[in-house]
Amino acid sequence: MPRVIPVDLWRRQVAFLCLAALTFLCSGLASAQDTKTPAGQRVYYTGHSFHMFVPPQVEQLVKAANIQGHKLAGTQGIGGSRVIQHWDLADDKNKAKPALIGGEVDVFTMAAHLAIPDQGITNFTELGLKHNPNLRLLVQASWYPWDVPKGTLGFITDNVQRDDAKIADLQAAIDDWRAKLEAQADDLNKTHGKKAVFIVPVGDAVVKLRAMIVEGKFPGITNQSKLFRDPIGHGNGQVMALASYCNFAAIYRISPVGLKIGERGVDDAQHAILQQIAWETVSKYSYSGIDAEKAQ
Repeated sequence: MPRVIPVDLWRRQVAFLCLAALTFLCSGLASAQDTKTPAGQRVYYTGHSFHMFVPPQVEQLVKAANIQGHKLAGTQGIGGSRVIQHWDLADDKNKAKPALIGGEVDVFTMAAHLAIPDQGITNFTELGLKHNPNLRLLVQASWYPWDVPKGTLGFITDNVQRDDAKIADLQAAIDDWRAKLEAQADDLNKTHGKKAVFIVPVGDAVVKLRAMIVEGKFPGITNQSKLFRDPIGHGNGQVMALASYCNFAAIYRISPVGLKIGERGVDDAQHAILQQIAWETVSKYSYSGIDAEKAQ
């Protein structure tokens, strides 16, 4: 005859098993999270004003993510610059070249201007890979200045005109610019026989943000113009935070969700959305270098 277990004893045993299972799952989750924390990278940034606010914000994200061994290897900013201007900078002012020659960089960022291909991207790629074969070069594909190409419908001369911008027009301008960058990246990667040049699709993320505003889905902002501070398109806090989240995701190939930047004028609800936009955009873009599995 089977033994009858008292109800109270049975309840205690079930509770114990549930607690044990929960402890095991939590332990496993912590271990999984630990293994996903990437090794620190030595990162050097070059670029223009749509990019050079990124380094200090990435530093905040690295600290929040508890990434060990990270190093800000240096920065070199030139307003309104093409990458070739950084390459051509006089030797007594050029800090980027010596850093690459010394093999002191794991990730080297560039911010493309409108004129593509850019010989500077090619030159830095060749120099960097010569001294560090494992170097990754990231080119930021920014949001389009003045929204769309000059002379086309939608080109603005006043920031407030952005409120009437059509998302399809914004995306078309980004698509055309990014396609040129992709072609140059393909040529360079083919030449060097490896994927070394990657693209950070910040412009696409900004268009997604603007679409959310048009649809009334982004809290606190109802007009596209509130994202920018001038007709050129220098971003306010939301755009800058979004660009930094995108760059962090591309540099470390992990999600920025839950890692907040201290950016004035951006509240927690906005940060959460910006993080999601950044990860979705970067992780699902093949030229970012993030494995498809990590995008799930």
